[in-house]
Amino acid sequence: MADIKVSTSFNIDLDFEIPEFHRRLFAWLIDILLQYIYLRVALEVFKNSLSYYDMYSEDGSYNAWGVMWMLFVPILIYHPLCEMLMNGQSIGKKIIGIRVVNENGGRASISQFLIRWLVRSGDWAMVFILILNVLVFVNNELRGVFLASTLLLIVDIILVVASKKSQRLGDFLAHTILVRTTTKGSMEETVFMEVSSSYVPVFPQIMRLSDRDINAIKTILDTSRKRGDYSMAEMASDKIKNHLNIHTTLSPYDFLDTLLKDYNYISIK
Repeated sequence: MADIKVSTSFNIDLDFEIPEFHRRLFAWLIDILLQYIYLRVALEVFKNSLSYYDMYSEDGSYNAWGVMWMLFVPILIYHPLCEMLMNGQSIGKKIIGIRVVNENGGRASISQFLIRWLVRSGDWAMVFILILNVLVFVNNELRGVFLASTLLLIVDIILVVASKKSQRLGDFLAHTILVRTTTKGSMEETVFMEVSSSYVPVFPQIMRLSDRDINAIKTILDTSRKRGDYSMAEMASDKIKNHLNIHTTLSPYDFLDTLLKDYNYISIK
């Protein structure tokens, strides 16, 4: 298992555990299996629901083809939808214990999830197999697309094995990495927290920071607490105070907590 150091916005390095190749492979195979099971069940239900008219009339056959192709939509959007709704995890990733995060250790953005999805060469190859089956090997154009997807899949495998952060092509383009969910520096599920409607913000200057900075604050706070590393929280607090020109006697933990509460309250106001 490889460890990498990720530098946050405040020049504080956090350690992340990169999952082994076999973990990524098992997560991917679980996802493929789930998609295959869905497709088999959906096609069986669809086939049993066809009437004689649907099968042998011209209009009915067009409608049937349209419905059949709609059955493939959940397979096509499976990964981006899961990763957006499950904080960087598909079902396979959740079972295996890995998650997609951005290169700063924070939550990946929607655009990053979409970029990863568009360059999922291995999945597109499998989709061609699942959806088109033998047609891939009969039609020259489809065969070419399938072979290109397979070639990109091989490139992805080489990149994951050889690159320092085990990034495939989609990760390089999206600036994301896969980490263990038990990683030392990973964030909690979200930076958001419940704040009372009667809460009064203490440091409205927090809104001058970027989303990346907020993610870094949350990550540093959680990591320093888990490790009992008071100096990490103190260092981050000092940098934020200097940057935002804040003077306070709050302890580093209380200060960072208050910043996150202020952010949550003001951002939804």
